Amino acid sequence: MSSQPPLISVVFSFRNERQNIPTLIARLDTVFSRTATDYELLFVNDASDDGSLDALVDERSRNARVKVINMSRRFGVSECARAGMSASSGDATIIMDADLQDPPEVIPQLLEKWRAGADVVHTVRTRRHGESALKMMMTRLAYRIIHLGSSIELPVDAGDFKLLSRPALNHLLALTESDPYIRGLVVWIGFQQAFVPYERDARHAGKTHFPFFSRNPWKTFAMGLTSFSFMPIFAVIALALGASGVTVLLVLYVLLRQLLFGDVSTALVLAAIGAFFWTTTLVAVAAVGIYVIRIYKDIRNRPQYIVASTLGVSMPAEKAAVERVTM
Repeated sequence: MSSQPPLISVVFSFRNERQNIPTLIARLDTVFSRTATDYELLFVNDASDDGSLDALVDERSRNARVKVINMSRRFGVSECARAGMSASSGDATIIMDADLQDPPEVIPQLLEKWRAGADVVHTVRTRRHGESALKMMMTRLAYRIIHLGSSIELPVDAGDFKLLSRPALNHLLALTESDPYIRGLVVWIGFQQAFVPYERDARHAGKTHFPFFSRNPWKTFAMGLTSFSFMPIFAVIALALGASGVTVLLVLYVLLRQLLFGDVSTALVLAAIGAFFWTTTLVAVAAVGIYVIRIYKDIRNRPQYIVASTLGVSMPAEKAAVERVTM
């Protein structure tokens, strides 16, 4: 049996977190100094323009466990997370945010579950500090809608802060779909799953990159709903059936009233019915269009990301051609 301590990789998909990086690394170093593990910190830089790279280079001069992957342009949270997971070499890999809303002090609990045999350890948010009541309410609702419509048992209030064993990570990386909903895919691959409750902190410094009225929360909701559920299509089918029933009743009402009283404007009624059917048709086209977009993105087979350069990281060969320059 090897006497080497297990290596834990921690992956950060981030953009513009210069203010948080020094504190984050210091807290992580303190946490790991109290565990019987070695560690590496993989920061995937999604084209930051606030000096985050300079801060990481400075931190690496003091701690060689700090490693950097710089994307060639902005690719997104999930794509950068995948790049970091692909480069990780740990016996287990942890994914977390760089804004210190995910407290590093929770990591020992994740490691405890992993050592007990879990391949995937989710963190479940019991409270979310520093977020508006509207965003919290809508986030809870979104989780429950995705959970209700999913074909698998997706956990509620479990974000991207989680641990994956090496076997689980290898299976996750074998999935090459575009716009991956990682929160769902780590459940889909199976294996033994465990949960750790925690209170999510407020952002340590800076402003959130994902306010409620921004693209990413809504994109995440759409990807979560369409990755594991046909509920939008079934909802449209139910709407069409309901609309048909209402239309039949309405037509019968118009005919009877016309026969009995002769005072119904048939043209007006037909115009209303036509408008109703036109609206439901558009809704149906939109719902199906979401799935068509996902199919289109997968069949065009573009690489999910392109790495511009690395610092202290040896990137593995990717199925798609990935350009890189090692610093």
